[in-house]
Amino acid sequence: MRRTKQIRHTAGLPRPPKARSGPIVPVLAFAGITVAVMQTLLVPVIKDLPVLLDTDPADATWVMTATLLAGAVSTPIMGRLGDLYGKRRMLLASLAVMVIGSLICASTDDLVVMITGRALQGFAMGAIPLGIGIMRDELPREKLGSAMALMSSSIGVGGGLALPAAALVAQHADWHVLFLGSAGLGVLAMALTYAFVPEPPLRAPGTFDFIGAFGLSLGLVLLLLPTTKGGDWGWASAPTLGLLAASVTVLVLWGLFELRTTAPLVDLRTTARREVLLTNLASIMVGVAFYAVSLVLPQLLQLPTSTGYGLGQSMVVAGLCVAPLGVTMMFVAPLYARISARRGPKATLMLGMLIIAIGYGAGLGLLSAAWQTVLIAVVLGAGIGLAYSSLPALIIGAVDPSETGAANGLNTLMRSIGTSVSSAVIGMVLANTSVRMGSAQVPSMEGFRISFLIATGAVLVGLVLAAFLPSQRPSGHPVLLASSTDAGPAPVAAPASTAVAPAGPAPAVSAGRTVRHDGAPS
Repeated sequence: MRRTKQIRHTAGLPRPPKARSGPIVPVLAFAGITVAVMQTLLVPVIKDLPVLLDTDPADATWVMTATLLAGAVSTPIMGRLGDLYGKRRMLLASLAVMVIGSLICASTDDLVVMITGRALQGFAMGAIPLGIGIMRDELPREKLGSAMALMSSSIGVGGGLALPAAALVAQHADWHVLFLGSAGLGVLAMALTYAFVPEPPLRAPGTFDFIGAFGLSLGLVLLLLPTTKGGDWGWASAPTLGLLAASVTVLVLWGLFELRTTAPLVDLRTTARREVLLTNLASIMVGVAFYAVSLVLPQLLQLPTSTGYGLGQSMVVAGLCVAPLGVTMMFVAPLYARISARRGPKATLMLGMLIIAIGYGAGLGLLSAAWQTVLIAVVLGAGIGLAYSSLPALIIGAVDPSETGAANGLNTLMRSIGTSVSSAVIGMVLANTSVRMGSAQVPSMEGFRISFLIATGAVLVGLVLAAFLPSQRPSGHPVLLASSTDAGPAPVAAPASTAVAPAGPAPAVSAGRTVRHDGAPS
C-alpha cells in the first residue's frame, strides 16, 4: 500500500464543504499578475541602469539577477510554509515583502540598496503556488480547472502586460515611479486578499525544515548565479566552474538530508515519482521557450531600420507588440478547462507545446514587420498559456493535498530555472553573433533565428517528456483513507495518480477502509 500522510485541520475540525468561488479567483489572479510584474518591470530601462545607478554595466545586471535569485529561492519555501501555517497568511506576507522592496527601490539611486529592494520584490514569487493551493482547497470542482489555469498563467500575463505599461511610464516620468506603481499594486492586492480570500483550514503535519530550506537556498544560489552571470565571467572561468561544482555538491548533500529527515522541505520520494518528475522537467523546457520570445522580440522591434532587419519602433510600441503574449495567455484559461475536461491535462500540455513549436518555427520566417511579431506573440501566448495551465493540475493530481503548496512551489521553481537557462544561453548566442554598427555591437538576425531554434528544440524535448506522463482521467478524484489507529476521525490522504481536480464530495469513510465516490469499497 502506498505510504499515506495525515492531514491536520484547523482546531481539529472536519473539513468544511467547498466554498463558493465568489471573488476568490479574480483576486488571486490579480495577486499573481502583480508579483509577476516584477520580472519585466525594469526591462524598458535596463540599458540605462548603469547611468541611472552610476555604476558599470556588469554590476547593474545584479538589479535583475537579485530578483531572479530571490524568486527562485522563495517559491518552494513559501509553499511549504503555506502548507504548515496557512496559505493566505503566507500570501499576505509575500505581498507585504514585495511592497517593502518596492518602496526601498523607489527611494534610492544607490546600487546596493537597489539590489536589496529588488531581492525583496522577487521574494513575492511564492504567491503564485500559494494561490494555486488556496484554489484547490476552496473552489468547487467545476471552477477549479480554469481558475488554476489562470493563476498558473499569471506569470506570463503579468510579465507581458508590464512591458508596455513600464515603457510608457519610463518614457514620460521618472523611473522611480515604476516602483511606486508596483507598491500600489501590492497594497491593493493585499487589501483584496484580506477582504475576499478565506484562510483554508487544511494544514500539513510536522514542522518547518530550516536546515533543508538553507541547503536548498544555498544550492540554488550557487547554481543560478553562474548560470545568469556566466556570460560576463566566462563559461570556462574559475568562478563559473567553481560555483557550478559547489552547487552540485550542496544539492546532493541537501538531497541526502531531505531523504533522512521526518518532515522535509521537499518530499523527494514524491518528487521522484514519474508524473511529478516528468512534469517538472517539462516545466523547465516550457520556461526556456517562454523567455526566448521575451528576449528576442523587444530587441528586434527597437533596433534601427538602418541595420537592414531592425523594425525601428519606439519602446512603447515594442511593448505593445509583445503584450499580446500575456493577454492571450490570460484568455486561453477557459479554453484549457474545456480541453482538459475532455482529454486531461497531459493532452493539454502536449497540445500547448506543439503550438509553441509551431509558433517559433513560423517565426523563423516572420521577423520582417511589426505585425508579424504581434502574430508570433499571439500564437506563442496561446501555446504557453495552455502549457502553463496544465502544470498545476498534473502536480496536484500526483501529490497529497497537504503538499500542494510545496509541490507547486517546486514546479514554479523549475520554470524559473528554465527562464534562467534561457536567459544565459540566448544571451550568449546573441552576444557571440552580434555585429558592429558604428561604435556599438548589436544583435544580428542570425542570432535571433538561432534563439528561436533553441526555443523550438527545448519545447520539442518537453513534448517528448510529456508523452511519457501517465494519462489522467479527466473526472478523477483523490481518494481519502481513514486511519483506523487514530482516536479521531481525521482523514488521511493517499495521492491518486489519476486525479486531476481534487474537488467534489468527500468519500464515505468507514473504520479501516475507504469507500470510493462510486460507492465501491477500496
